[in-house]
Amino acid sequence: MEVGESSAAKMSSSDGEVWAKLVPSDLRYSDVEIMSNEVVICSEITSSSTEKHKWCKITRNSDLCSATIKNISSNSILVDEAPVQNEDDIVIKTGSDIVPDPDREGVLSYRFKLMPSPESQKQQIKVCIDFEHAKCSICLNIWHDVVTVAPCLHNFCNGCFSEWLRRSQEKHASVLCPHCRAIVQFVGRNHFLRNIEKDILQADTSLKRSEEEVALLDSYASIQSNLVIGTGKNHQRKRARTPMDVESDSLWFCPQCDTAFGGFRCNQSTIHLQCHACNGMMPSRTDITVPQHCLGCDRACCGAYWHAQRGMIGGDLHATCSHETFKPISQRTISQIPYLAHESNRHEQDVTKRCISQMGRTLQDIVSEWIAKLNNREIDRTRMPLNHAEMITAATHVCNECYDKLVSFLLYWFRISIPKHHLPPDVSNREDCWYGYACRTQHRSEEHARKRNHVCRPTRGGM
Repeated sequence: MEVGESSAAKMSSSDGEVWAKLVPSDLRYSDVEIMSNEVVICSEITSSSTEKHKWCKITRNSDLCSATIKNISSNSILVDEAPVQNEDDIVIKTGSDIVPDPDREGVLSYRFKLMPSPESQKQQIKVCIDFEHAKCSICLNIWHDVVTVAPCLHNFCNGCFSEWLRRSQEKHASVLCPHCRAIVQFVGRNHFLRNIEKDILQADTSLKRSEEEVALLDSYASIQSNLVIGTGKNHQRKRARTPMDVESDSLWFCPQCDTAFGGFRCNQSTIHLQCHACNGMMPSRTDITVPQHCLGCDRACCGAYWHAQRGMIGGDLHATCSHETFKPISQRTISQIPYLAHESNRHEQDVTKRCISQMGRTLQDIVSEWIAKLNNREIDRTRMPLNHAEMITAATHVCNECYDKLVSFLLYWFRISIPKHHLPPDVSNREDCWYGYACRTQHRSEEHARKRNHVCRPTRGGM
């Protein structure tokens, strides 16, 4: 991490903590951390060279919410698109865009970012929630990977409630809430409360569990997506079921609740998952190796499960997905560039299509080649738009949406691997857009989307 060099008149900030950063637009370069109240910045100014230059001095202002930047280079600099000449200064705040030498080719830009103090974080957390209200009533510690049960809406650690759920299923027809003893009908992970959980532990590190405790909890955790839990009751209907009732209700019921498939039939205490694609139900099972969740989005998908149950399909009476909707990446085929590719820029999609055709290859050839590179860990996964990016392999089951996102990600790497002189002649001389793939103008202006190359890294503005 490159830290700015302090000037002779430097003043130390309290506790020697980082109070601000300059975040470069190119991910290959490190943030410039600022620890002194007055510091001379010495960093790279172009993406084509690692040579460092002293180009500005940043002084922390007394309000602690802003700073003053002074140009000490021989060239002008841009601050929020306003030129600042040699020895001139200007006030900057969080989000200010700074370009060291706007006239130089391939110049790096930086974004100024103020870091919140630990004191302000603690104060904010105390206002938001009392720690006592963020504790699991099973282990009496701060939640870990918090889940919420319904209809009572009490919250627990994923591992704690998963173990409670397992034991309840073994001994009882219904699952009761450990806090209030209400019958639980539904349980799911609560991502909003999970963020609060993290903030609490950052504010008071004494509340953190040991690594061994966390590992044990994670080993118990079985709730990945929303679970529908049966109550074990046989409800009496007040009127006879009509054919329309049967057809409507069957779409939401699990086929294995009625009939045994693959040697398995649900009982009254079986927990069910609701497929995000067809909204149909399937039993949540830990006794099989067939995946029931997409690793890319953590949502439940039923295609692989019903395919494994001796090819059972839903027909007209039950909502189930085809095997094609959820299968390993290596077994998928593709014939059209996904709509999401190149940030949905149709001009860049057309360039990629022509590049592939120019090579005498098919889209499937290119995707298969880059899946192999992904599998061999030859690709930086930082921007992969999938959950658990480091765990994704060619054998991973993903849903259709996640596969399209993955292909779009791989086509970006395919394009930037192509030298400009190998692009179609009419686009080989286009200049790179300063904001690269992050450009918002490409979605509003057809001319800009066509005139500039957007399959590139940003060299100015936010990431």
